[in-house]
Amino acid sequence: MTKQRAASFGKEGEAAAATFLKKKGYRILEMNFRTKTGEIDIVAEHKRAIAFIEVKTRSNLNYGRPEIAVNEAKQRKLFRVAELFLAKYKITERPCRFDIVAISGDPKEPENWELRLTQDAFRLRL
Repeated sequence: MTKQRAASFGKEGEAAAATFLKKKGYRILEMNFRTKTGEIDIVAEHKRAIAFIEVKTRSNLNYGRPEIAVNEAKQRKLFRVAELFLAKYKITERPCRFDIVAISGDPKEPENWELRLTQDAFRLRL
């Protein structure tokens, strides 16, 4: 897959993930929250918690399921960006968690994609 096609698959995956999450009762607060530190794909509210959601797409499982790409280094970066989001919007005293939406399938056949949600997918080990 070309880099351009992979980027397109990623963006289409984020849109599909947002629709998927809305059907599960999430309220999308922001898409692609960017800072100098990094980006969080989706920030949402779900059952009073703020959910920071990483979306991972894979066209095949040759290198494992998409969620394994959220390694410890990526988790630390997401944590730092989440802290900046909370500070920017002065959000305190709210439960927060990190979720992952993993999408696998042929980029040309979104109707056949498999979407999996892992709530509270990781916690930062300090």
